[in-house]
Amino acid sequence: MRSENLGPADVQGFWIDDPDHCAWLGAQSDSQLAFFAASAGDEPGFLQLDHAGKPLGSDVQELHATTRLVHAYSLGHLRGYQGADRIIDRGMAYLASHHKDPVHGGYYWALSGHGVQDDRKLAYGHVFVLLAASSAKIAGHVDADALLTDIAEVLDQRFWEQGAGLFSDEWNRDWAPFSTYRGMNANMHGVEALLAAYEATGEALFLDRAGRILDFFVHQMAQQNAWRLPEHYTEHWQIDRSYAGNHMFRPAGTTPGHSFELGRLTLQHWDLSGRPASGAPQAARSLIERALADAWLPDGGLAYTLDFEGKVADGSRFWWPVAEAIGAMAALIVTDRNPADEIWYRRLWAFADAHFIDHERGGWYPAIDDHGQPTSSIFTGKPDIYHSLQACLLPLAGRLSRLALAPGA
Repeated sequence: MRSENLGPADVQGFWIDDPDHCAWLGAQSDSQLAFFAASAGDEPGFLQLDHAGKPLGSDVQELHATTRLVHAYSLGHLRGYQGADRIIDRGMAYLASHHKDPVHGGYYWALSGHGVQDDRKLAYGHVFVLLAASSAKIAGHVDADALLTDIAEVLDQRFWEQGAGLFSDEWNRDWAPFSTYRGMNANMHGVEALLAAYEATGEALFLDRAGRILDFFVHQMAQQNAWRLPEHYTEHWQIDRSYAGNHMFRPAGTTPGHSFELGRLTLQHWDLSGRPASGAPQAARSLIERALADAWLPDGGLAYTLDFEGKVADGSRFWWPVAEAIGAMAALIVTDRNPADEIWYRRLWAFADAHFIDHERGGWYPAIDDHGQPTSSIFTGKPDIYHSLQACLLPLAGRLSRLALAPGA
């Protein structure tokens, strides 16, 4: 099934310039925001939703889920979506009243009802707090400054390793160490959050730290490994090729979806830095093109994980790598206007439109099976708006940075 007005199939040029495609992106964004508005129930926090948008039975609320909703609806507020403020208000309040540790500082990873389900302090979750605070500040939320000040201090004092120029990963509730694991994923999302914080505040420290992280992963690790991104590291930031952790957040091998994200963020940092002659555009392209070449499957879609030589390790087809690849290709098109990038942009949207988008109820299915049909594997229900919403808003903005500005501003 192909959406009406997804984009002209046989017209020369770029879909991000086409009024019908841009209108479709806006409508798809609003459809997603409408679907996930049901996440706000009667109790504090948010509900997890099934494929039909009904609440699932679990009351576990993880930090990244709370913060991603705040971020997504802050973007929705900026594009004028009615009802966005209700989600932002609820999420900001829940972060302060439930996720925040009043004794040791920082933010709990997971809650269950009014209690704490997992009291670990994870960098992955904390950088999303910074992203939420920054987006809420850009959206003008009254509590954003206090949250941004608090989380910036926590990240600086507890997670930032000044010598390495990277974030450490995980601590116990009282900040006692419980592992020596170091990882790319939290740092990649750290770049995203630091760039958002820079856009919200203009403080150069955020931009500088994002640059240090990118220098390590893009200009050292990726370049030394045929433009594939090693995910897992030892305490001293040596690649740990034997690591096999949580299959959702820390799978073994490499994760090509992260190359799309980090490639796009490389371009965003370059843009915010004044577009210096640093080689960043070519590095971003190398990351993105390598991931497409390695991970695109014969029947379409992107493999979840690869080995270190680029062979498919887990061929599961999830929504988020396709969503992130769309955002990455849009960023390359904004930068270069290369017709070859447009071919991929249209291919990715066509696949998402045919297999992941729920045209009847809204939102995206998180996974498809070997026959291209929605399935439940490691994801239950429709777990997230973050990736798929940005797949629409990044091309719609037509920019590499400062998405709050009008297109072309």
